[in-house]
Amino acid sequence: MSRDVVYILICIALTFIGAFLALAEISLSRISKAKALSLVEQRKRGATSLVRLVDKPENWINPLIFLVLVVTTLSAVLFSAVMQPYGTAGAIIAVVVNVVVFFVFAEAAPKTYAIQHSERAALFTAPIVAAVVDFWPFRMIARALIGLSNILLPGKGLRTGPFVSESELIATIGEAKQAGEIEPDEESLITSVIEFGDTIVREVMKPRPDMVGIELSRTVSDALNVAIDAGYSRIPVYRESIDDIVGVAFVKDLVNADRADQSSSIVGDYVHEVRYVPETKRTLEMLREMQRDKLHIAIVIDEFGGTAGLVTLEDLIEELVGEIVDEFDTEESLVEPLGDGQWRVSARMAVSEVNDLLHTELPDDDWDTMGGLVIGLLGHVAREGELLEVDGAVLIAERVQGRRIGRVRIVLTDPQLLASLKDVEADGASVDVA
Repeated sequence: MSRDVVYILICIALTFIGAFLALAEISLSRISKAKALSLVEQRKRGATSLVRLVDKPENWINPLIFLVLVVTTLSAVLFSAVMQPYGTAGAIIAVVVNVVVFFVFAEAAPKTYAIQHSERAALFTAPIVAAVVDFWPFRMIARALIGLSNILLPGKGLRTGPFVSESELIATIGEAKQAGEIEPDEESLITSVIEFGDTIVREVMKPRPDMVGIELSRTVSDALNVAIDAGYSRIPVYRESIDDIVGVAFVKDLVNADRADQSSSIVGDYVHEVRYVPETKRTLEMLREMQRDKLHIAIVIDEFGGTAGLVTLEDLIEELVGEIVDEFDTEESLVEPLGDGQWRVSARMAVSEVNDLLHTELPDDDWDTMGGLVIGLLGHVAREGELLEVDGAVLIAERVQGRRIGRVRIVLTDPQLLASLKDVEADGASVDVA
């Protein structure tokens, strides 16, 4: 057998090896550790090796890339040696053939297959790749290359993560829901848990204007009436104003006092100590604190020490599982579709929630709620019916009570409808463009 034939056979073998390496590179990088563990539970062949590889990708990435480089270079050298007798034309043919053959058979075809059948390809290649990685020469090469990359690259190189960010994790959960692996309710709960750690108390508290309290000098009977009318089991007690809260009164204690013919005594005799927390406190930390200290209510203060609102254990739980409506709550829809690209939302609704629901890009860096967004962009107290345009949407203050906005209508509209809205704007209010 001639030398050229041997070289060509070696080039063909190297092409198959390159195809296998390309298949392994793409398929292994597309499998998460969670997916690999689920394949182990299903007792798929090769799943054990797959878990070991995806758990520490830095152990196989460098050896695999090194082998790809060796195979590509060796194939090019051998085929160039075969074509050397044909001079310049032979060199050109060698380059073209190498590029075309390797691109089609060792790059495009296997990588496309790996993308379309990631699980099958990963299970097929994992045992062989694991064996190669365990082979001591390649293990030493991997360690040397990782050490070199840690010197050349800033930070700690490939030895540390995280390999999955929070946004990637949420995207993975969404893909699992679309694939039918988890139910929509499960996806919503998992997403809420992940986002819960980034939420602060200000975003879930009952704001100061909605608080119901009782003055320290009022009677037990008065306090009971206020609590029963509001449907609360605990109410804040203040001295002269809501900024001077001294504690909280339990309706249970007030009822016992009333039964003991103490209804005319002052509510200050039944005040319990209350916890004060800053409005920037993380909700996860707040929940743990309430669980640890058996708290059900806390007063939220702003940066100047004034009362910003109050937060309850129920508020925190609702942030995780959604609204909990009891017999005392007046159920009012936060979102109401009106058709023709129009929505009516509560001014208390978070801007981020509206963006997620309507796929809008309303600014949420400086404002937590829709009411705050409208007032902030207007630059003054909104008049009922006043509207403004921001990021492709029209916001209309539909219900204004005093200085507070109650409801906001959102119009995702075209230029013609926007012009008609401006013409009929209530009370001749001007249009603000943000």
